[in-house]
Amino acid sequence: MASKFAVMRPMYDPEVDVFRSQVQTFLAKNLPADWRGIGLLPADEAHAWVMEWRKVLHRERYLAPGWPSEYGGGGMSALEQVILAEEFAKAGVPTGGPNDGFGITMLGNTLLTWGTEEQKKYYLPRILSNEDVWCQGYSEPNAGSDLGSLGLKATLDGDQWVLNGQKIWTSAGHLADHIFTLARTDPDSPKHKGISFLLVDMRQPGIEVRPIKMINGESEFNEVFYTDAMCPKDNVVGGLNNGWGVAMTLLGYERGEGAATVPVRFQAELDRLLLLAKECGVDQDPRIRQKLAWAYSKVQIMRYLGLRTLTKFLAGGHPGPDGGIFKRYWSEYHQAVTDISMEILGASAMCPEGRPPLNSFQPDDRSAPNSSGSWTGAFLNARAGTIYAGSSQIQSNIIGEMVLGLPKEPR
Repeated sequence: MASKFAVMRPMYDPEVDVFRSQVQTFLAKNLPADWRGIGLLPADEAHAWVMEWRKVLHRERYLAPGWPSEYGGGGMSALEQVILAEEFAKAGVPTGGPNDGFGITMLGNTLLTWGTEEQKKYYLPRILSNEDVWCQGYSEPNAGSDLGSLGLKATLDGDQWVLNGQKIWTSAGHLADHIFTLARTDPDSPKHKGISFLLVDMRQPGIEVRPIKMINGESEFNEVFYTDAMCPKDNVVGGLNNGWGVAMTLLGYERGEGAATVPVRFQAELDRLLLLAKECGVDQDPRIRQKLAWAYSKVQIMRYLGLRTLTKFLAGGHPGPDGGIFKRYWSEYHQAVTDISMEILGASAMCPEGRPPLNSFQPDDRSAPNSSGSWTGAFLNARAGTIYAGSSQIQSNIIGEMVLGLPKEPR
């Protein structure tokens, strides 16, 4: 007897297969014949390999697939970018270098929206060539969740802004030589009105970067101190004292841009987790099976959230406050699913063996060894996911007020 409930199975249009074949041909041409994924490389070799792979992506215009071709991008549609991410995930190769999430996804896309033509022509090619490596200067010790209270001061002196203050939780700041930063350029205006978005060169005596040791022993986060640091007057994006609007655009890209592609990585991680349960002999444990079924359902929901975002982009939309839905969803899921991995590993999780994940901000690679070192590293990294890029509490306020239209939280 047929079920009365229709099963929704989203399918791509047939012409997508042509583009998918092109991507597969590119991968076959540029990867070794015995390639099984970057996860099998030692950490030091993996980093060197990624930087060489990045050059290939740049040459073939796969590095910034959604950018217009006149700025060095691939000019691809949102759907093509999803196909690209799917095929790269299957092949176990990254879509860029360690700071490209800041340079390409965040700053590059924001410049395409807010930048002057001169800024686009100068900075976008340098981002792609890796001449400029970027990080993000938003949070401060007293301005995290309430970013509008930031205190980094920028004072105009002739043709230069002079910056004094501090940023914190600067992800990958130790790898960068430029920082896009929010600074207070008009202290007499209301807190959201006197902020400007500045492009700052970190290769100067007035900038000091201090790494912060994390719970996993790594130092992906940093403090950045500005002491009479200089920034050219024209390096303001989006107009003077209009930095809040620019910042919100960038946060939309940070929180929502990957909604259609990130589920591919989480599906690959779940596949590894199912294998781990089998390897540890607990795949028939009813309690573990129930939790794995829960994880499967969550990844499928994540996929549908991504398809909804993809539909929005295909209709000409851009990332907005609804990106907070996806950010809160994946970050809370990742904490829960890595909790399950610790339960599966049992006592061996207390003495992890094998290399940690190659990336502190995403699931480990599909081809990574299914070791306790990989999973405990992912578990520790996931703790930060509900804090960086806007905490879950802040995402809830954004969703309630800006998406659902609920009254603002009482102050």
